[in-house]
Amino acid sequence: MTETTLADVERALDRAADLETEEAVAVLRTARQDLQDLGNNADVDEERRRALEDRLEQRIREVTERDAYDSGLGAAMNPSEDDAP
Repeated sequence: MTETTLADVERALDRAADLETEEAVAVLRTARQDLQDLGNNADVDEERRRALEDRLEQRIREVTERDAYDSGLGAAMNPSEDDAP
């Protein structure tokens, strides 16, 4: 088995944008674990790894917030004029 690379993690980040919430979160969590594992590899560019880690965390937040908004929470927070009394 070949070791995951930073490029693999970048591809997972890009791919998650097109997935449904549950699947996207699963892909992103796997990528997060891969990044943590790469932190122990002296051959990995640590600055790039940290930048990817930041992007990954932001993407996870975006996906979970998108899910909350799509599930109706956003509609409750931003009622339309039709819903006004």
